[in-house]
Amino acid sequence: MNGMITVLRNAWVDTQLRKKILYTLFIIVLFRLGSCIFVPFLDNNAISNLISGASLLSYLDTMTGGALGKGTLLAMSITPYINASIIIQLLTVAIPPLEKLSKEGEPGRKKINKITKLVALGIAIMQATAFYFSLRNARNTSGYSLGILKYGDKADMFSQILSAVTIVACFVAGACMIIWLGDRINEKGIGNGISMLLFAGIVARFPDQIQTFIRLCEQDMKNLIFVAIVLVMYAVMIWFVIFMTNAERRIPVQYAKRVVGRKMYGGQSTHIPIKVAMSGVMPIIFAMSIMSLPQTILFFFGITGDGTSGHDFWEGFVRFFSQSSVGYAILYFVLIIAFNYFYVAISYNPIEIANNLKKNNGAIPGYRPGKPTSDFIYNSLNKITLFGAIFLGIIAILPIILSWINPNFSGISLGGTTLLIIVGVALETVRSLESQITMRHHPGFLD
Repeated sequence: MNGMITVLRNAWVDTQLRKKILYTLFIIVLFRLGSCIFVPFLDNNAISNLISGASLLSYLDTMTGGALGKGTLLAMSITPYINASIIIQLLTVAIPPLEKLSKEGEPGRKKINKITKLVALGIAIMQATAFYFSLRNARNTSGYSLGILKYGDKADMFSQILSAVTIVACFVAGACMIIWLGDRINEKGIGNGISMLLFAGIVARFPDQIQTFIRLCEQDMKNLIFVAIVLVMYAVMIWFVIFMTNAERRIPVQYAKRVVGRKMYGGQSTHIPIKVAMSGVMPIIFAMSIMSLPQTILFFFGITGDGTSGHDFWEGFVRFFSQSSVGYAILYFVLIIAFNYFYVAISYNPIEIANNLKKNNGAIPGYRPGKPTSDFIYNSLNKITLFGAIFLGIIAILPIILSWINPNFSGISLGGTTLLIIVGVALETVRSLESQITMRHHPGFLD
């Protein structure tokens, strides 16, 4: 913590870095202002009731800083771009042209970024359209439309089309605006733009969480002890996340000496770092999306799990995928481990690493170049991946266990996923500042 404060203080003293920090804060303010611009034709209170009934929508509402639950311009937030980035990253391994672009350096990266933005636009259109129809089909006890404020089923066709086009267009425009704001941070600000906006959206929910804690304490003083335990638990989780994020397994590498002309190269010792949590929060996002999808789809058809729809089988199916279910927690934990192995497998190639070591006259002490080296890296990677997967699983299901202990805390959205994102973005931003400070104050040859 002291090191982080020192880095921020040194960055603020530097004039150029201070301008970048202020510019980043300005973009974040614009992002939050966009989250307060309401989309026409929507009943915001009805949307809040709809969001609270679907676990996936509740998760998205947390990721958007509450913009989705209010029906504002930035309701889609950065979720279309994140989903597009994940899809393109996975397709880069499977599709040879994309894999070729990824190896072309900066020009290839720019082309992949354009493709990602186009895919994000398509996902934003699909999400906005699905969200509109979910609002339109949501019914109250009287049978009237719950989500559309002004133009419901009794309105003429032109009014219905006008409201649909306006709502979908506003949501899509907001998603495109967020991508543009993220690019501005990448060009003139500090850190990764999309990550900073995601960080700002999650942190924006902190006041609501504080109010929830205060309200629970006012309702029953017994909750005060539990709130204190929860706060201490979150502090321990933050320390644990920082420790595991920085933890790595270092495989020693020795390069052989070789003579080229009159000069001798090589002979140095180094290591291959393998991060314990190299997949980050991606396995949790994959697992949460799959676990929340059945419940959310059935919710759009009026099956909420409360036994009022008359479909006993589907009502039980929804209750199984509820976060209060033990089966949900077990399956969620298993999926996180499986997706962690999958993500590491597509992003880390032991055979390629072994071949690169062989080409550069490098070797791991005690193992011959080639297949023995790749097998050793593969076995080491599997062990590290298991520890990282268990770590992610514990962080993810801890809020679920917390809600079992005290049901009053089932609505606390500051769970393991958001905690991982907050800590990860904070560490990444501090590292970026630290590297820029080092470059600006590094003595040159003439100093």
